[in-house]
Amino acid sequence: MNIIKSVTVLAGALVAATSVAVSASAAVGGDHHGGFVPVRVSTAAPQADVLASGQTLKAGQSLRSRDKRFQLVQQADGNLVLYRGKKALWSTAAPGAGAYSVMQADGNLVVYSKSHTPLWQSNTGGHPGSQLAVQNDGNLVIYGADRKSLWSRHQAYGELAAGQKLTPGEGVRSASGAYTLLQQKDGGLVLYRNGNEAIWSSGTTGPNVYAIMQADGNLVQYQGNRAVWSTGTGANPGATLAVQNDGNLVIYTTDHRAIWASRK
Repeated sequence: MNIIKSVTVLAGALVAATSVAVSASAAVGGDHHGGFVPVRVSTAAPQADVLASGQTLKAGQSLRSRDKRFQLVQQADGNLVLYRGKKALWSTAAPGAGAYSVMQADGNLVVYSKSHTPLWQSNTGGHPGSQLAVQNDGNLVIYGADRKSLWSRHQAYGELAAGQKLTPGEGVRSASGAYTLLQQKDGGLVLYRNGNEAIWSSGTTGPNVYAIMQADGNLVQYQGNRAVWSTGTGANPGATLAVQNDGNLVIYTTDHRAIWASRK
């Protein structure tokens, strides 16, 4: 198997955001420890291609890349979706009528339900002043105040939630940044340490293979409609795959039970 030696996140140019006023009303937000605390959000409309710290994307609102080819839409059904024309390229897979997205002051991008329950998050808390950019290369990137990329749609952060998938070239990185689970273009699902040392693999090969954390709790690789590998953890709705800082891949149920691990 041809091991990819590095994972590259396409950063592109950072667009300067216009400062906005902070409203007196508060929305529910999150801290970098995983809890959710009140944070103040802006009522100002997002600025074109950037969702700045504290800003909210409401149903029907969108961000558009500078070249106008890519659009990130907060849909009325609750999904946050990136489009190229009419083709959906990426989504949070977190539906719920009335949902909205917040680029929180702590650096976490969170999709909330109408009742302020978190439905999806980028897990990038602990980086105050971060902002989300829709780039001309079709990438979504969260940049810290120091202009370093913290998250992109090609590089998930920490976990693969129910319903989310990895297409060839996409990966999930541990919170520490030391470990990356990559769905390779040669078909292999490979865990790397420090970007170039493969420490685990699904052993699969072939073109057009993708991995999905199914809603039933099973992590499956498909080639077309044919399953080529799985963890065999179905019948656990809502389970999540975690890429841990200790280098272990673990699937957890909604009540936090470990039901599968790459390292026993």
